[in-house]
Amino acid sequence: MKKVITTVILVLAVAFSANAQDKMMKKEAKTITLEQTPGEFTKKELTVPAGNYIFEISNNGVGHDVGFVLVKKGDDITKPENHIQTAYVTEVVATGKKQMSNPTKLAKGEYVYFCPMNPTATDNTLIVE
Repeated sequence: MKKVITTVILVLAVAFSANAQDKMMKKEAKTITLEQTPGEFTKKELTVPAGNYIFEISNNGVGHDVGFVLVKKGDDITKPENHIQTAYVTEVVATGKKQMSNPTKLAKGEYVYFCPMNPTATDNTLIVE
């Protein structure tokens, strides 16, 4: 019985810690706003300091759902295991709507972003200093 109680306390402590860490990351995160129009992102390049970010993706008249993929520059963008999955929007973005990603910690380096559903260029660049 003692082991069961200890295990329950440990599980609750880990869950509480993870939840607190997630809330802290969301609170500290800055928002990067990107807009998609038919066939392109309106911002082709941006530079930000290293830190925690939430991506807000707008669908401005594309005519179908869009998404968002962020990949470290030089990695194969066709392999989902190379995608920074926390940067995915939490739901596909319908025409005229916005969606947010989860908080994403960005280290110094260069990244590329694109939409897999709205054939955008795959050389849009995010530079993290």
